[in-house]
Amino acid sequence: MADAASAERAMLRVCRSGLDITELQRQVLSTLRTAITIDAAYFATADPESLLITGAVSEDPLIALAPLLLDNELTGRDVNVFNDLVPTPGHVRSLDTATRSEWTASPRYRDIMRPNGLGDELRAALVVGGHCWGYMCLNRLDGGLGFTDTDADLLRRLAPHIAHALRQAVLLHRTLQDVPLRPGVVLLDEAMELVATTPEADELLPLIGHGSTRLPLPVSVYTVAGALGTSDLPPSVRVPATTGGWLTLHASRLVSASESRIAVVVEPAEPQSTLGVLLAAYGLTTRELDVARLVLRGDSTKAISNSLHISTHTVQDHLKSVFDKVGVRSRRDLVGHLLSGQRGP
Repeated sequence: MADAASAERAMLRVCRSGLDITELQRQVLSTLRTAITIDAAYFATADPESLLITGAVSEDPLIALAPLLLDNELTGRDVNVFNDLVPTPGHVRSLDTATRSEWTASPRYRDIMRPNGLGDELRAALVVGGHCWGYMCLNRLDGGLGFTDTDADLLRRLAPHIAHALRQAVLLHRTLQDVPLRPGVVLLDEAMELVATTPEADELLPLIGHGSTRLPLPVSVYTVAGALGTSDLPPSVRVPATTGGWLTLHASRLVSASESRIAVVVEPAEPQSTLGVLLAAYGLTTRELDVARLVLRGDSTKAISNSLHISTHTVQDHLKSVFDKVGVRSRRDLVGHLLSGQRGP
């Protein structure tokens, strides 16, 4: 095993290499294994606005357990679920810590992990700049030692760098080309079993990376469908396409007298729908995001000043910082850059 300092230096090199998401996931897990004993791992990407999982890489025996683990995650009725780690200071916690060493208090451990030979888990929400870009779960086999505070502290130090690398990867996606413009529909039953798809969906679904979960459909289809009922608004998620650009998935429930179905609409994303993700990917602060959104809406400096209750001088300071981070020189350049789908720096 490498010492923590060596592992941190190696991870920084990986995270600064400008890798695509698939290669980044592979090298991050490989580097972690030089300092932490990991028997199985799960590494997912997330939509920073909805916090829903957009894709995942999973290892045996977690691959076979993917449907059960995803259902456990989406119900939110367990300890140490990913969404709960996002607002938690440090964003990293083991099952041992979350249950105070009473692992059987977790339905995930009791009903899924233990019957399949899995023991302690170390989970992380990958957060940087106030936005979550993914999740990670590292597992140990049952009967062995759990994760130590030293393991958790190392992952806690590395997680922001991994999150930053995921955020940078968002800027590598180009405008989607040569794909059907009409939305596709995926129809699921209440058990999340596939009922039917439209021809348009059959063309769009292969553009969503499946990762290695071995689910019949991309994990993002199940996450957006499983999020139904968790808020007043229909769930929606933006997913990077394998050919570049973005796809949007929306879910809604279809109810008849005899049965209930879940419809997931898949369609190429309009540039405006990805603005929040792109602005966050450039590392804008919360106030800079507010100013940028109002600029993109066409508001003047005076109107932005009135809306945000800040001086016009402060608006200009924030706007200069936005220009510097995005790599443009004017409002017109900012609008054109973000709405044209150009590749980021």
